[in-house]
Amino acid sequence: MTKMIIHGGTCLSGDVTIGGAKNSTVALIPAAILADTPVQLNMVPDILDVHNLMLILKSMNVRSEFADGMLTIDPTNIVENILPSKAIKSLRASYYFMGALLGKFGEATLSFPGGDNIGPRPIDQHIKAFEALGADVTNNNGTVHIKAGKNGLHGAQIFLDLVSVGATINAILAAVKVKGSTVIRNAAKEPEIIDIVTFLNNMGAKIRGAGTDVIRIEGVEKLEAKNTHIVIPDRIEAGTYLSLAAACGDGVTVHNVIPEHLESFIAKLLEMGVDLEVNEDSIFVPKCDHFKGTEIKTMVYPGFATDLQQPITPLLLKANSRSIITDTIYPERTKHIPELSKMGANIKYRNGSIVIEHTDKLTGQEVSAGEIRAGAAAVIAGIMAEGTTTIYNADNILRGYDNIVDKLTELNADVELLNDDM
Repeated sequence: MTKMIIHGGTCLSGDVTIGGAKNSTVALIPAAILADTPVQLNMVPDILDVHNLMLILKSMNVRSEFADGMLTIDPTNIVENILPSKAIKSLRASYYFMGALLGKFGEATLSFPGGDNIGPRPIDQHIKAFEALGADVTNNNGTVHIKAGKNGLHGAQIFLDLVSVGATINAILAAVKVKGSTVIRNAAKEPEIIDIVTFLNNMGAKIRGAGTDVIRIEGVEKLEAKNTHIVIPDRIEAGTYLSLAAACGDGVTVHNVIPEHLESFIAKLLEMGVDLEVNEDSIFVPKCDHFKGTEIKTMVYPGFATDLQQPITPLLLKANSRSIITDTIYPERTKHIPELSKMGANIKYRNGSIVIEHTDKLTGQEVSAGEIRAGAAAVIAGIMAEGTTTIYNADNILRGYDNIVDKLTELNADVELLNDDM
Protein backbone atom coordinates (compact mmCIF):
# COMPACT_ATOMS: atom_id res chain seq x y z
CA MET A 1 0.00 0.00 0.00
CA THR A 2 1.15 3.53 -0.73
CA LYS A 3 0.23 7.01 0.38
CA MET A 4 0.37 10.23 -1.60
CA ILE A 5 1.68 13.40 0.02
CA ILE A 6 0.53 16.70 -1.50
CA HIS A 7 1.80 20.11 -0.42
CA GLY A 8 -1.03 22.29 -1.65
CA GLY A 9 -1.46 25.88 -2.65
CA THR A 10 0.63 25.77 -5.81
CA CYS A 11 -0.53 27.31 -9.08
CA LEU A 12 -0.25 24.89 -11.97
CA SER A 13 0.89 25.66 -15.49
CA GLY A 14 2.33 23.95 -18.54
CA ASP A 15 1.38 20.91 -20.58
CA VAL A 16 0.08 17.44 -19.76
CA THR A 17 -0.39 14.56 -22.20
CA ILE A 18 -3.24 12.12 -21.67
CA GLY A 19 -2.50 8.39 -21.83
CA GLY A 20 -4.48 5.57 -23.39
CA ALA A 21 -7.97 4.89 -22.08
CA LYS A 22 -8.05 2.69 -19.00
CA ASN A 23 -11.57 1.53 -19.80
CA SER A 24 -10.47 0.44 -23.27
CA THR A 25 -7.24 -1.17 -22.17
CA VAL A 26 -8.78 -3.36 -19.49
CA ALA A 27 -11.07 -4.86 -22.16
CA LEU A 28 -8.47 -5.00 -24.95
CA ILE A 29 -6.16 -7.19 -22.86
CA PRO A 30 -8.75 -9.97 -22.30
CA ALA A 31 -9.86 -9.54 -25.93
CA ALA A 32 -6.30 -10.26 -27.06
CA ILE A 33 -6.54 -13.92 -25.98
CA LEU A 34 -9.08 -14.45 -28.78
CA ALA A 35 -6.32 -13.81 -31.32
CA ASP A 36 -4.54 -16.66 -33.08
CA THR A 37 -1.35 -14.59 -33.37
CA PRO A 38 0.65 -12.28 -31.07
CA VAL A 39 -0.94 -8.87 -30.52
CA GLN A 40 0.60 -5.43 -30.00
CA LEU A 41 -1.17 -2.59 -28.21
CA ASN A 42 0.33 0.90 -28.18
CA MET A 43 -0.37 3.87 -25.88
CA VAL A 44 -1.22 1.51 -23.03
CA PRO A 45 -1.42 3.39 -19.71
CA ASP A 46 1.05 2.38 -16.99
CA ILE A 47 -1.52 1.62 -14.30
CA LEU A 48 -1.89 -1.11 -11.70
CA ASP A 49 -4.90 -2.63 -13.48
CA VAL A 50 -2.69 -3.40 -16.50
CA HIS A 51 -0.11 -5.17 -14.36
CA ASN A 52 -2.80 -7.21 -12.61
CA LEU A 53 -4.25 -8.26 -15.97
CA MET A 54 -0.76 -9.33 -17.05
CA LEU A 55 -0.64 -11.62 -13.99
CA ILE A 56 -3.90 -13.20 -15.10
CA LEU A 57 -2.47 -13.71 -18.60
CA LYS A 58 0.62 -15.37 -17.11
CA SER A 59 -1.56 -17.89 -15.25
CA MET A 60 -2.85 -19.05 -18.66
CA ASN A 61 0.64 -19.35 -20.18
CA VAL A 62 0.09 -16.16 -22.19
CA ARG A 63 3.32 -14.22 -22.49
CA SER A 64 3.18 -10.43 -22.22
CA GLU A 65 5.77 -7.67 -22.23
CA PHE A 66 5.15 -4.03 -21.37
CA ALA A 67 7.52 -1.09 -21.88
CA ASP A 68 7.14 2.56 -22.92
CA GLY A 69 3.43 2.25 -23.58
CA MET A 70 3.78 -0.82 -25.82
CA LEU A 71 2.17 -4.05 -24.62
CA THR A 72 2.85 -7.26 -26.53
CA ILE A 73 0.61 -10.26 -25.82
CA ASP A 74 1.27 -13.73 -27.24
CA PRO A 75 -1.72 -16.06 -26.73
CA THR A 76 -0.52 -18.75 -29.15
CA ASN A 77 0.33 -21.17 -26.31
CA ILE A 78 -2.63 -20.35 -24.08
CA VAL A 79 -3.91 -23.08 -21.78
CA GLU A 80 -7.09 -23.33 -19.75
CA ASN A 81 -6.33 -22.78 -16.10
CA ILE A 82 -7.79 -21.60 -12.82
CA LEU A 83 -7.30 -17.85 -12.81
CA PRO A 84 -5.64 -16.23 -9.75
CA SER A 85 -8.45 -15.05 -7.49
CA LYS A 86 -6.40 -12.23 -5.93
CA ALA A 87 -5.78 -10.62 -9.32
CA ILE A 88 -9.37 -11.28 -10.42
CA LYS A 89 -10.73 -9.59 -7.30
CA SER A 90 -8.39 -6.59 -7.67
CA LEU A 91 -10.30 -5.11 -10.61
CA ARG A 92 -13.83 -5.17 -11.92
CA ALA A 93 -12.76 -5.51 -15.56
CA SER A 94 -11.41 -9.01 -14.93
CA TYR A 95 -14.93 -10.13 -15.84
CA TYR A 96 -14.05 -9.62 -19.51
CA PHE A 97 -12.21 -12.93 -19.27
CA MET A 98 -15.65 -14.53 -18.96
CA GLY A 99 -16.61 -13.57 -22.51
CA ALA A 100 -13.10 -13.98 -23.92
CA LEU A 101 -12.58 -17.48 -22.47
CA LEU A 102 -16.08 -18.57 -23.46
CA GLY A 103 -15.35 -17.41 -27.01
CA LYS A 104 -11.92 -19.06 -27.01
CA PHE A 105 -12.57 -22.40 -25.30
CA GLY A 106 -16.34 -22.66 -24.95
CA GLU A 107 -16.05 -22.41 -21.18
CA ALA A 108 -14.75 -20.18 -18.39
CA THR A 109 -14.35 -20.48 -14.63
CA LEU A 110 -13.32 -17.55 -12.46
CA SER A 111 -13.99 -15.88 -9.14
CA PHE A 112 -16.57 -13.14 -8.96
CA PRO A 113 -14.80 -9.93 -10.05
CA GLY A 114 -13.78 -7.22 -7.59
CA GLY A 115 -12.88 -3.57 -8.18
CA ASP A 116 -14.22 -0.34 -6.76
CA ASN A 117 -17.04 -0.48 -4.25
CA ILE A 118 -19.35 2.18 -5.71
CA GLY A 119 -22.66 0.42 -5.13
CA PRO A 120 -24.41 -2.57 -6.69
CA ARG A 121 -22.95 -3.66 -10.02
CA PRO A 122 -24.60 -7.00 -10.85
CA ILE A 123 -23.52 -9.12 -13.81
CA ASP A 124 -27.00 -10.42 -14.64
CA GLN A 125 -26.96 -8.81 -18.09
CA HIS A 126 -23.62 -10.50 -18.87
CA ILE A 127 -25.10 -13.86 -17.84
CA LYS A 128 -28.23 -13.19 -19.91
CA ALA A 129 -26.03 -12.63 -22.98
CA PHE A 130 -23.99 -15.81 -22.39
CA GLU A 131 -27.15 -17.88 -21.93
CA ALA A 132 -28.66 -16.46 -25.12
CA LEU A 133 -25.53 -17.66 -26.95
CA GLY A 134 -26.13 -21.19 -25.66
CA ALA A 135 -24.03 -21.28 -22.46
CA ASP A 136 -24.98 -22.71 -19.09
CA VAL A 137 -23.99 -20.47 -16.17
CA THR A 138 -23.74 -21.45 -12.49
CA ASN A 139 -22.48 -19.56 -9.46
CA ASN A 140 -21.02 -21.65 -6.65
CA ASN A 141 -19.89 -19.69 -3.60
CA GLY A 142 -18.58 -16.77 -5.61
CA THR A 143 -17.05 -18.83 -8.43
CA VAL A 144 -18.77 -18.43 -11.79
CA HIS A 145 -18.80 -21.41 -14.17
CA ILE A 146 -19.77 -20.73 -17.79
CA LYS A 147 -19.86 -23.57 -20.31
CA ALA A 148 -21.33 -24.14 -23.75
CA GLY A 149 -24.56 -26.14 -23.46
CA LYS A 150 -25.20 -29.54 -25.02
CA ASN A 151 -25.99 -27.90 -28.39
CA GLY A 152 -22.89 -25.71 -28.30
CA LEU A 153 -22.64 -21.95 -28.75
CA HIS A 154 -24.58 -20.26 -31.52
CA GLY A 155 -25.51 -16.83 -32.82
CA ALA A 156 -28.39 -15.20 -30.99
CA GLN A 157 -30.64 -12.20 -30.53
CA ILE A 158 -29.55 -10.45 -27.30
CA PHE A 159 -31.56 -7.63 -25.73
CA LEU A 160 -29.92 -5.94 -22.76
CA ASP A 161 -32.50 -4.81 -20.22
CA LEU A 162 -30.13 -2.08 -19.07
CA VAL A 163 -27.53 -0.20 -21.10
CA SER A 164 -24.27 -1.74 -19.85
CA VAL A 165 -20.77 -1.19 -21.19
CA GLY A 166 -19.48 -4.35 -19.51
CA ALA A 167 -22.30 -6.58 -20.75
CA THR A 168 -22.04 -5.15 -24.27
CA ILE A 169 -18.30 -5.87 -24.46
CA ASN A 170 -18.62 -9.32 -22.88
CA ALA A 171 -21.34 -10.25 -25.36
CA ILE A 172 -19.11 -9.13 -28.25
CA LEU A 173 -16.13 -11.13 -26.94
CA ALA A 174 -18.23 -14.26 -26.48
CA ALA A 175 -19.92 -13.99 -29.88
CA VAL A 176 -17.10 -12.90 -32.21
CA LYS A 177 -15.97 -16.47 -32.96
CA VAL A 178 -19.36 -18.14 -32.61
CA LYS A 179 -20.89 -19.58 -35.78
CA GLY A 180 -23.86 -17.61 -37.07
CA SER A 181 -25.26 -14.12 -36.59
CA THR A 182 -25.59 -12.31 -33.28
CA VAL A 183 -27.47 -9.06 -32.74
CA ILE A 184 -27.04 -7.07 -29.50
CA ARG A 185 -29.84 -4.56 -28.94
CA ASN A 186 -29.88 -1.72 -26.40
CA ALA A 187 -26.08 -1.87 -26.59
CA ALA A 188 -23.90 0.76 -24.93
CA LYS A 189 -22.40 3.39 -27.26
CA GLU A 190 -19.22 4.42 -25.42
CA PRO A 191 -16.05 5.29 -27.40
CA GLU A 192 -14.29 2.42 -25.61
CA ILE A 193 -16.68 -0.05 -27.27
CA ILE A 194 -15.82 1.40 -30.68
CA ASP A 195 -12.15 0.95 -29.75
CA ILE A 196 -12.63 -2.73 -28.87
CA VAL A 197 -14.60 -3.37 -32.07
CA THR A 198 -11.96 -1.59 -34.18
CA PHE A 199 -9.29 -3.83 -32.62
CA LEU A 200 -11.29 -7.00 -33.35
CA ASN A 201 -12.32 -5.95 -36.87
CA ASN A 202 -8.70 -5.20 -37.77
CA MET A 203 -7.97 -8.84 -36.89
CA GLY A 204 -10.73 -10.13 -39.17
CA ALA A 205 -13.87 -9.92 -37.04
CA LYS A 206 -17.14 -8.93 -38.71
CA ILE A 207 -18.82 -6.50 -36.35
CA ARG A 208 -21.06 -3.60 -37.41
CA GLY A 209 -22.89 -0.91 -35.46
CA ALA A 210 -20.41 -0.03 -32.72
CA GLY A 211 -21.35 3.39 -31.39
CA THR A 212 -25.06 2.71 -31.98
CA ASP A 213 -27.54 0.79 -29.85
CA VAL A 214 -27.63 -2.18 -32.25
CA ILE A 215 -24.46 -4.21 -32.83
CA ARG A 216 -24.42 -7.02 -35.41
CA ILE A 217 -21.80 -9.79 -35.39
CA GLU A 218 -21.07 -12.50 -37.95
CA GLY A 219 -18.92 -15.16 -36.33
CA VAL A 220 -15.47 -15.85 -37.78
CA GLU A 221 -13.09 -18.78 -37.28
CA LYS A 222 -9.81 -16.86 -36.94
CA LEU A 223 -8.55 -13.56 -35.63
CA GLU A 224 -5.06 -12.56 -36.79
CA ALA A 225 -3.31 -9.34 -35.73
CA LYS A 226 -1.56 -7.62 -38.62
CA ASN A 227 -1.03 -4.14 -37.19
CA THR A 228 -0.35 -2.49 -33.84
CA HIS A 229 -3.54 -1.21 -32.25
CA ILE A 230 -3.30 2.29 -30.77
CA VAL A 231 -5.53 2.74 -27.72
CA ILE A 232 -7.78 5.81 -27.79
CA PRO A 233 -7.04 8.65 -25.33
CA ASP A 234 -8.56 8.38 -21.87
CA ARG A 235 -11.52 10.77 -21.71
CA ILE A 236 -11.81 10.35 -17.92
CA GLU A 237 -8.16 11.20 -17.33
CA ALA A 238 -8.61 14.18 -19.67
CA GLY A 239 -11.65 15.40 -17.74
CA THR A 240 -9.77 15.04 -14.46
CA TYR A 241 -6.91 17.25 -15.65
CA LEU A 242 -9.34 19.77 -17.14
CA SER A 243 -11.03 20.05 -13.73
CA LEU A 244 -7.68 20.41 -12.02
CA ALA A 245 -6.50 23.04 -14.50
CA ALA A 246 -9.68 25.08 -14.06
CA ALA A 247 -9.51 24.83 -10.26
CA CYS A 248 -5.89 25.85 -9.72
CA GLY A 249 -4.21 26.49 -13.05
CA ASP A 250 -2.53 29.52 -14.56
CA GLY A 251 -2.75 28.28 -18.14
CA VAL A 252 -2.64 24.52 -18.76
CA THR A 253 -2.81 22.70 -22.09
CA VAL A 254 -4.18 19.15 -22.06
CA HIS A 255 -2.85 17.18 -25.04
CA ASN A 256 -3.95 13.94 -26.73
CA VAL A 257 -7.65 14.57 -26.30
CA ILE A 258 -10.62 13.68 -28.50
CA PRO A 259 -12.95 16.60 -27.67
CA GLU A 260 -15.98 14.82 -29.17
CA HIS A 261 -15.65 12.20 -26.40
CA LEU A 262 -15.97 14.96 -23.78
CA GLU A 263 -18.78 17.07 -25.19
CA SER A 264 -21.12 16.80 -22.18
CA PHE A 265 -18.26 17.50 -19.76
CA ILE A 266 -16.93 20.43 -21.79
CA ALA A 267 -20.45 21.86 -21.93
CA LYS A 268 -20.61 21.93 -18.12
CA LEU A 269 -17.21 23.65 -17.81
CA LEU A 270 -18.34 26.30 -20.30
CA GLU A 271 -21.61 26.71 -18.39
CA MET A 272 -19.58 27.32 -15.22
CA GLY A 273 -17.61 30.08 -16.94
CA VAL A 274 -14.40 28.24 -17.84
CA ASP A 275 -13.18 29.88 -21.06
CA LEU A 276 -11.80 26.77 -22.77
CA GLU A 277 -9.93 26.87 -26.05
CA VAL A 278 -10.87 23.58 -27.73
CA ASN A 279 -8.57 22.45 -30.55
CA GLU A 280 -8.51 19.34 -32.72
CA ASP A 281 -6.60 17.17 -30.23
CA SER A 282 -5.85 19.49 -27.30
CA ILE A 283 -7.69 21.82 -24.91
CA PHE A 284 -6.19 24.95 -23.34
CA VAL A 285 -7.55 26.00 -19.93
CA PRO A 286 -6.74 29.62 -19.05
CA LYS A 287 -6.56 30.97 -15.52
CA CYS A 288 -10.10 31.16 -14.15
CA ASP A 289 -11.23 33.21 -11.15
CA HIS A 290 -15.03 33.18 -11.26
CA PHE A 291 -17.28 30.15 -11.55
CA LYS A 292 -21.04 29.70 -11.59
CA GLY A 293 -22.79 26.79 -9.92
CA THR A 294 -24.40 24.15 -12.10
CA GLU A 295 -26.56 21.04 -12.00
CA ILE A 296 -25.13 17.75 -13.26
CA LYS A 297 -26.96 14.50 -13.89
CA THR A 298 -24.80 11.54 -14.89
CA MET A 299 -26.15 9.52 -17.81
CA VAL A 300 -25.03 6.78 -20.18
CA TYR A 301 -22.85 8.01 -23.04
CA PRO A 302 -23.04 10.56 -24.60
CA GLY A 303 -24.30 12.02 -21.32
CA PHE A 304 -22.14 13.21 -18.44
CA ALA A 305 -19.94 10.28 -17.35
CA THR A 306 -20.36 8.90 -13.84
CA ASP A 307 -16.57 8.58 -13.68
CA LEU A 308 -16.26 12.38 -13.93
CA GLN A 309 -18.73 13.45 -11.24
CA GLN A 310 -16.11 13.07 -8.47
CA PRO A 311 -13.20 14.76 -10.29
CA ILE A 312 -15.35 17.82 -11.05
CA THR A 313 -16.58 18.15 -7.44
CA PRO A 314 -13.57 20.08 -6.01
CA LEU A 315 -13.92 22.61 -8.82
CA LEU A 316 -17.62 23.09 -7.97
CA LEU A 317 -16.58 24.12 -4.46
CA LYS A 318 -15.19 27.31 -6.01
CA ALA A 319 -18.47 28.27 -7.68
CA ASN A 320 -20.30 31.33 -6.36
CA SER A 321 -23.60 29.45 -6.06
CA ARG A 322 -24.93 26.00 -5.23
CA SER A 323 -24.21 23.01 -7.46
CA ILE A 324 -26.10 19.72 -7.45
CA ILE A 325 -24.89 16.36 -8.78
CA THR A 326 -27.31 13.47 -9.26
CA ASP A 327 -25.61 10.22 -10.26
CA THR A 328 -28.20 8.10 -12.03
CA ILE A 329 -25.65 5.38 -12.83
CA TYR A 330 -24.13 4.76 -9.38
CA PRO A 331 -26.13 6.72 -6.77
CA GLU A 332 -23.89 5.33 -4.01
CA ARG A 333 -20.73 6.80 -5.56
CA THR A 334 -20.15 9.10 -2.59
CA LYS A 335 -16.89 8.00 -0.96
CA HIS A 336 -15.31 11.39 -1.69
CA ILE A 337 -17.86 13.34 0.35
CA PRO A 338 -16.59 12.61 3.90
CA GLU A 339 -12.98 13.05 2.78
CA LEU A 340 -13.63 16.47 1.21
CA SER A 341 -15.67 17.43 4.28
CA LYS A 342 -12.61 16.77 6.48
CA MET A 343 -10.76 19.34 4.39
CA GLY A 344 -13.47 21.97 4.96
CA ALA A 345 -15.66 21.40 1.93
CA ASN A 346 -19.28 22.47 2.27
CA ILE A 347 -20.74 19.33 0.71
CA LYS A 348 -23.60 17.02 1.67
CA TYR A 349 -25.48 14.02 0.32
CA ARG A 350 -29.17 14.85 0.46
CA ASN A 351 -32.23 13.14 -1.04
CA GLY A 352 -30.17 11.12 -3.52
CA SER A 353 -28.06 14.05 -4.74
CA ILE A 354 -24.74 15.63 -3.85
CA VAL A 355 -25.22 19.27 -2.81
CA ILE A 356 -22.12 21.47 -3.10
CA GLU A 357 -21.99 24.99 -1.68
CA HIS A 358 -19.30 27.63 -2.18
CA THR A 359 -16.28 26.95 0.05
CA ASP A 360 -13.77 29.70 0.76
CA LYS A 361 -10.82 27.44 1.42
CA LEU A 362 -9.72 23.85 1.89
CA THR A 363 -7.16 22.75 4.46
CA GLY A 364 -4.80 19.81 4.06
CA GLN A 365 -5.80 16.72 6.05
CA GLU A 366 -5.31 12.95 6.21
CA VAL A 367 -7.83 11.40 3.85
CA SER A 368 -8.38 8.11 2.03
CA ALA A 369 -8.87 7.20 -1.63
CA GLY A 370 -11.88 4.92 -1.30
CA GLU A 371 -11.78 4.14 -5.02
CA ILE A 372 -10.19 5.45 -8.22
CA ARG A 373 -12.30 8.52 -8.92
CA ALA A 374 -12.78 9.42 -5.25
CA GLY A 375 -8.99 9.38 -5.10
CA ALA A 376 -8.83 11.75 -8.07
CA ALA A 377 -11.15 14.16 -6.23
CA ALA A 378 -8.86 14.01 -3.19
CA VAL A 379 -5.81 14.76 -5.36
CA ILE A 380 -7.43 17.87 -6.86
CA ALA A 381 -8.64 19.02 -3.45
CA GLY A 382 -5.17 18.44 -1.98
CA ILE A 383 -3.54 20.63 -4.63
CA MET A 384 -6.19 23.33 -4.03
CA ALA A 385 -5.80 23.18 -0.24
CA GLU A 386 -3.57 25.12 2.12
CA GLY A 387 -1.04 22.89 3.86
CA THR A 388 -0.27 19.20 3.46
CA THR A 389 -2.72 16.48 2.46
CA THR A 390 -1.91 12.80 2.95
CA ILE A 391 -3.98 10.42 0.85
CA TYR A 392 -3.99 6.83 2.11
CA ASN A 393 -4.91 3.85 -0.11
CA ALA A 394 -3.27 5.70 -3.00
CA ASP A 395 -2.99 2.37 -4.83
CA ASN A 396 -6.59 3.01 -5.88
CA ILE A 397 -5.45 6.17 -7.69
CA LEU A 398 -2.60 4.29 -9.37
CA ARG A 399 -5.10 1.74 -10.68
CA GLY A 400 -6.56 4.33 -13.02
CA TYR A 401 -4.14 7.23 -13.60
CA ASP A 402 -1.09 6.82 -15.80
CA ASN A 403 2.16 8.24 -14.32
CA ILE A 404 0.14 10.66 -12.23
CA VAL A 405 2.97 11.87 -9.99
CA ASP A 406 5.24 12.68 -12.93
CA LYS A 407 2.45 14.46 -14.79
CA LEU A 408 1.43 16.52 -11.76
CA THR A 409 5.06 17.39 -10.98
CA GLU A 410 5.56 18.66 -14.54
CA LEU A 411 2.61 20.99 -13.95
CA ASN A 412 4.35 22.39 -10.84
CA ALA A 413 2.40 20.40 -8.23
CA ASP A 414 4.28 19.26 -5.12
CA VAL A 415 3.36 15.57 -4.97
CA GLU A 416 5.17 12.39 -3.88
CA LEU A 417 4.37 8.73 -3.27
CA LEU A 418 5.59 6.86 -0.21
CA ASN A 419 5.20 3.35 1.13
CA ASP A 420 2.44 3.31 3.72
CA ASP A 421 4.78 2.02 6.45
CA MET A 422 7.20 4.97 6.16
